[in-house]
Amino acid sequence: MPPKKRSPKATKPATPKKAATKARTGKAAAAKKAKTVEPPNESPSNPTPIENGKKRKADTVYGPPSPGLKKARVAKPRVPKARAKVVINHAPTTRLDVYVCGEGSSGELGLGPAKNAVDVKRPRFNPHLNADEVGVVQVAVGGMHCIALTHDSKILTWGVNDQGALGRNTAWEGGYKDIDDNKTDADSDSDDLALNPYESTPTAIPSQVFPAGVAFVEVAAADSSSFALTDEGQVYGWGTFRSNDGILGFDADNTVQLAPTLIPSLKKIKHLACGDNHVLALNDKGAVFSWGSGQQNQLGRRIIERNKLNGLQPREFGLPKNIVHIGCGAFHSFAVHQSGKVYAWGLNSFGETGIRDGAGENEAAIVHPTLVATLTGKGVVQVCGGAHHSLAITHNGQCLVWGRLDGYQTGLKIDAFPDESVIKDERGRPRILIEPTPLPGIEASVVAAGSDHSITIDTSGRPWSWGFSATYQTGQGTQDDIEVATLIENTAVRGKKLNWAGAGGQFSVFTGPATI
Repeated sequence: MPPKKRSPKATKPATPKKAATKARTGKAAAAKKAKTVEPPNESPSNPTPIENGKKRKADTVYGPPSPGLKKARVAKPRVPKARAKVVINHAPTTRLDVYVCGEGSSGELGLGPAKNAVDVKRPRFNPHLNADEVGVVQVAVGGMHCIALTHDSKILTWGVNDQGALGRNTAWEGGYKDIDDNKTDADSDSDDLALNPYESTPTAIPSQVFPAGVAFVEVAAADSSSFALTDEGQVYGWGTFRSNDGILGFDADNTVQLAPTLIPSLKKIKHLACGDNHVLALNDKGAVFSWGSGQQNQLGRRIIERNKLNGLQPREFGLPKNIVHIGCGAFHSFAVHQSGKVYAWGLNSFGETGIRDGAGENEAAIVHPTLVATLTGKGVVQVCGGAHHSLAITHNGQCLVWGRLDGYQTGLKIDAFPDESVIKDERGRPRILIEPTPLPGIEASVVAAGSDHSITIDTSGRPWSWGFSATYQTGQGTQDDIEVATLIENTAVRGKKLNWAGAGGQFSVFTGPATI
């Protein structure tokens, strides 16, 4: 698989704002001769005011009342009542160290601009995200960028910012130098800065772009967009969504949203999950909203191509209430009901939804949320997906895998599958694992799926990986693909109790509490 290339920069078209004008209309009043009526005991020094030919009523006079007049009413300014903050979400509190490996040629690893940050063969501690100094409590991984939430509610971003996914200005002119014909390759290798320092170094989005007092509890990342959830259940987003034809847009009015903006239609949200170009949001009633690109039916509602911008508006679709968990693959989606039923929809060309219908056909898709019989009743507590494969964890720690397997995406020995569990290609070679199958010997607590590689953290905090490894994204120190789930062992993570992993397009991120 060739390395993922950066797409050309998109610029936000200038949209002139129309000045809102309000025309005032009224009936022409005929001038009438004012009648002067002297009120009893009126003092010449404090006459009753006359407005528009009419005397103002004495009981509305402002200032000291004249003798014989009623006590004046004093108009009190209206002070709006302060809105009581209703907290429904709480941020994690454990401060984490961050470890990274894989492709970093666009700053995805957050190791800074030095040349040695480009290819990292095994997990490396990121000194820019030290737990004691920075205090990261949660990380999200997109296709070529990352977001981190800190203990004091800052949002750090790094990686590719071509379509505004970092939510801040990263313009840098230092990358352009005159070519010296006498310069050798060895001289070029000695240059200190290989990357844009503003993209490759974790940096906070300026706090002034958010309202005062806002507190964040979760961050989420798609391919070219990012999202942040507040303690009150509001959602901020930035970046853009892409379709098969290029940039689709952030919403109906903005092609690229360069700075975080509130998504007003989303309220009381409890959790977010992102695919490559779509998002799911779960609210406090167990209802699910989807938005983004719907060209592979990943939104769970039919989007007509000529009206594809309709998909950019978050909407509910055909799921029951009382959903307790949501998860995304690149182009497919999952929801787990409180009853234990699992629903899936979206692209299904490799059976990545866990549903056999259409698996093996190029354009196969599950249009609406459909019950996944092979997962229902197994106690699924977490589910996610890559480009064409998926993983889930059950309540008893089983790590289930299914979908495309010809690139070792499932982490199991291919020749060990029974015929009824696989779909073969035209040459009779196993291509799809259609039956969710547990990884042997691993009691899992976390799963993560990149495009074609996967990671799980076991209940002892040890990381395992498998799949495509051409850019060292498996952290195994080799570019050879890893067929079966293999323990990652090196000095950076050995003995650490990791608690989370994220898999990007060509890189991986791990977190764990700082060693005391």
